[in-house]
Amino acid sequence: MFKHDPILNIDKVEKFYSEKDGVAVKYVCTSALGNEAQAMDIFYRETPHPEFGNRYFGLYINHMDQVMITNADKIEAAEFAMITDDNGDLHYSAHRHDYKVIDGQMIDGGRAYIRSNGAVNVYRIKDGEFVQAEKDVSRSKE
Repeated sequence: MFKHDPILNIDKVEKFYSEKDGVAVKYVCTSALGNEAQAMDIFYRETPHPEFGNRYFGLYINHMDQVMITNADKIEAAEFAMITDDNGDLHYSAHRHDYKVIDGQMIDGGRAYIRSNGAVNVYRIKDGEFVQAEKDVSRSKE
């Protein structure tokens, strides 16, 4: 099971956008898209948005405490290094300054880089789901 730390109430967001757009919208993860030091909640819809053409969108809170929306399609190109806790659940760093220690294991770097104190499993997102990538690494450098 993947463990997430969402920013917003994902159930309310899924319901709002599913009703608004008339298609099922589901939460995928909370992540930066690249080198950013701020994460966003990322959602997926099977069909492209009729006006903007994206299937993923991200919601984040800006410096003025406003919820902002952005195209998040590039999340499918990102790698997620994950550590496994003592219960077998997977945890990831959401952004470059999201340093986590879970059951003695550390993960850091978000989508910007992978830093860990042990082996990590690498995942990608495809069609709104995490899928294991072909490579696993241990103690990658920035």
